[in-house]
Amino acid sequence: YNSLFKLGYGFVEVGTVTPRRQLGNPRPRIFRLEKDQALINRLGFNNHGSEIVSKRISENLPVGFLGINVGPNKDTQKKEEDYYLCLSRLSNNAGYLTINISSPNTDGLRDFHDQKELEKLLSGINKIKEKKNISKPIAIKLSPDINNLEISKIIELIFKYKIDGIIVSNTTDRNRENLSDVQKNEKGGLSGQPLKDLSTSLIKKFYKESKGNFQIIGVGGIDSGKSAFEKICGGANAVQLYTGMVYKGPGVVRDMKKELISIIKKENLKNISEAVGINAWPLWTLHLYSLLMSKRCELTGKSPLKGNNVSHAKNKTKRRFLPNLKKVTFRSDILKKDIKLNVANAALRTVDFKGGLDKYLISAKSSKLSKKVKKIKASI
Repeated sequence: YNSLFKLGYGFVEVGTVTPRRQLGNPRPRIFRLEKDQALINRLGFNNHGSEIVSKRISENLPVGFLGINVGPNKDTQKKEEDYYLCLSRLSNNAGYLTINISSPNTDGLRDFHDQKELEKLLSGINKIKEKKNISKPIAIKLSPDINNLEISKIIELIFKYKIDGIIVSNTTDRNRENLSDVQKNEKGGLSGQPLKDLSTSLIKKFYKESKGNFQIIGVGGIDSGKSAFEKICGGANAVQLYTGMVYKGPGVVRDMKKELISIIKKENLKNISEAVGINAWPLWTLHLYSLLMSKRCELTGKSPLKGNNVSHAKNKTKRRFLPNLKKVTFRSDILKKDIKLNVANAALRTVDFKGGLDKYLISAKSSKLSKKVKKIKASI
């Protein structure tokens, strides 16, 4: 993992790790579908077990943000107990922990998508977190093969048990009908380009229904800055890649980041977080959003839709304000003329006194002003 951090990856996730050593399924168990830019794997959680993995990470501390993906042994009788054991053993070594309930290669694992089973698991996870004083973020890794009714139930439980986020999505054991490669019917989980649209659609549904109130890591068919940006616009806060790295090599991250920077500049975004979820809504909503976002305060150059972090009852929350721009005439004693500006209420309060505009223009940094006001400041 440290070699991947050095290549430029923002975070790395290892696993799936089980409580005990596990050999996984017989080989061959990974198949390249080159015509489809895809992989099928039926690895079966092959790993050395939680104790050895914990020791190995302790002796080679990560230089970046490391996630650890955990799951049950194949022959375990109580799968939920295996999750609890892995959380206890590995939490000290992790930046975050992923609860893998979605691999198609472990019998019965996807049963945890059932509301009763998932509630039982999440309730137990919270008890273990409290008992062992585990404060690391928890993410649930989900199957792409769930229906809309399951989405609502999963979101309800995510909120109820205060889970930090979800990973959308794992591999699919369906969706083979449009593949071209002769190995398309191998048993296992399908990843890569055939998963791209399926996972992006699912990300949009989770983002929209949850109103963006928990973190989403997007996975599936990511191999470029463009495909990463699509996931982010759908509602992903971060992205992972696996198959894309297999086909293009681990250095693909450098090209992805360069392309993302180019896209951010082209779309006139200040940073990538501004793109999160902008394509999760119907087209007419996007047109309305674009129209509203185009109306910026001429005094500050900011959009009233951006919102501000405010403190309420000791809890910091981000409130989004509806556009509150108004045309205001200011008097500049220095320039000896009236100046009409379209300003937000918040900006108006900072200059709403005699000589306020002149004082503001003299002290304000040019980088924080709109183009129109920059010219006015330059003439003072």
